[in-house]
Amino acid sequence: MTGPSLQSGIDKAGGPVQLLWKPNAQPPAVPVLQPEYAGWSQEQAAWRDSVAFFDLSHHMMDLFIEGPDATRLLTAVSANNYENFPVGRAKQFVPVTEEGHLVTDGLLFRLKEDLYDLVCIGAAQNWVMFHAEKGGYDVKFRLDPTSDYRKGPPDFFRYQVQGPDAPAVIEKILGGAPPSLKFLHFAPVTIAGRAVNAFRHGMAGQPGLEFFGPWADGEAVMQVILEAGAAYGMVNVGGLAYYSTGIESGWIPTPLPGIYSSPQLAQYRNWVGLYSYEGMSALQGSYYSENPEDYYCSPYELGYDRSIAFNHDFIGRKALEAARGTAHRKKVTLVWDRQDIDQVFGRERGFVVSYSKDRVERDGKLVGMSLYAGSIGPADTILSLALVDEESATPGTEVAVVWGQHPGPGAPPDVPDGFERIRAVVQPAPITEHARTAYRKA
Repeated sequence: MTGPSLQSGIDKAGGPVQLLWKPNAQPPAVPVLQPEYAGWSQEQAAWRDSVAFFDLSHHMMDLFIEGPDATRLLTAVSANNYENFPVGRAKQFVPVTEEGHLVTDGLLFRLKEDLYDLVCIGAAQNWVMFHAEKGGYDVKFRLDPTSDYRKGPPDFFRYQVQGPDAPAVIEKILGGAPPSLKFLHFAPVTIAGRAVNAFRHGMAGQPGLEFFGPWADGEAVMQVILEAGAAYGMVNVGGLAYYSTGIESGWIPTPLPGIYSSPQLAQYRNWVGLYSYEGMSALQGSYYSENPEDYYCSPYELGYDRSIAFNHDFIGRKALEAARGTAHRKKVTLVWDRQDIDQVFGRERGFVVSYSKDRVERDGKLVGMSLYAGSIGPADTILSLALVDEESATPGTEVAVVWGQHPGPGAPPDVPDGFERIRAVVQPAPITEHARTAYRKA
């Protein structure tokens, strides 16, 4: 770490929330890609109704972890099961603090016996690198940052083909049936004479595959994909629509890392740089608390219990064992009322996606927090993913999302006058039936 530390920024601001509270902060843009190609609503419709093409090569960081202690390190810092993790598989990476708070998730690929690739937004990667240094593990790291920070091209291209017509397009791309893959498994295929990996995964939770391989082969592979998709009306997805994919597939992308408050993590906060994801994250919205722990998430609340294994010792194991079966909040989708949306935003709604933290109320009482909202053009409404208490999580329950920007530090935590309350109905997360019932099945 060079430059000021996260802890120094917290101390100067007067606390973690004081550092992070940034009303009206704009969501990040996907680097390199255009915000829109056909138009964000048409692009959303493509993965629902036909077939969409996603270029995911530029907006995520890769941390390559290699060495004889790579597996031992990852076993110590995450809740995942490494006894069932062969080469050719990926896992939802689940690192937690001693208190059981999620650091942030990511996808961990096992490329070789002693080589892993952790793909995420940065906080989980910092967690791994810090504990490797602290514990003296025999590993080497290579960080491939996002395209707005990297000099030169990325190591890998990543292209996804998703939607109801994706299987037919993929058969045309490969010249035959694709390999039979379980969820989060990958296997080699050949496209345009290049060796490529086919990966059973997709951001929109629809049928399809991801293809990844060396960047030098990316242009040739993309050309084959686009040519195969042309007969099916394949739509290229831009940055605006892409950042709304997780809403329908039930994935919350930006939970606040649970690392700001524990005295035991002071050394970690002094190691992490201020100009990191942890230091530059933005808290905003109608939900305001000066206690950062009110924004933390448990992996159980986010549905990651399937990825937790207690067959090894890891940081946070005792806390997760104690919390098993006791999650007080449940992840749900909120379907916002169209009439209220039009009254608050106007018929032209003016935004596509928001990561604001907003109060969810039922009969005037706080019951949860909305974390990720977006206009879904084909549905002509706004959907959001929220964590609500168990009593309010039944599909069909009527709640309200409080819309407005709390002024933050120095103001009372109560909702200021003039904030709007938008009616919403609780539905399952994921709300898309395929993502909920078939996406993860073999």
